[in-house]
Amino acid sequence: MPSRDLKNGLPAEVKMETSYIQNGETHQHSFEEKGRVVYMNNSYYIRFEETHEEATVPVTVKINPDGVVNLIRNGERTMRLTFNSDRHTETNYATPVGIIPLQVLTDDLRVSYYDRPFSGRVYIDYKLHANGQKLGEYQIRLRFTT
Repeated sequence: MPSRDLKNGLPAEVKMETSYIQNGETHQHSFEEKGRVVYMNNSYYIRFEETHEEATVPVTVKINPDGVVNLIRNGERTMRLTFNSDRHTETNYATPVGIIPLQVLTDDLRVSYYDRPFSGRVYIDYKLHANGQKLGEYQIRLRFTT
């Protein structure tokens, strides 16, 4: 049972590393940000802002009780991805030129929690497809500590 503090939300140190391969090129990004962890409606929400040179992007990672993880980025382009190791999921990616339907194929999804202080890790390996074409292979490594 999560503590009362988690239900009210606790400040957290958040480290997120992403890497991806598109068109044969590998890209990596790393963010260390202050964020917040909240336990609400049987799910954990990790909220933080990715700081880029040109803007900050609000990010929410929702860890559902069934093990499904949602990633929401609300920037110039909103992205909502659902990672489910049991089945492929679909989403619409809004771009300035229109909406692109995407298929999310989750290859590996692991979530773990630790006590004192409350912390966790989320590891996700996935592929994105659009119109039957593979767009790329992606990895997310998220760690948070309250």
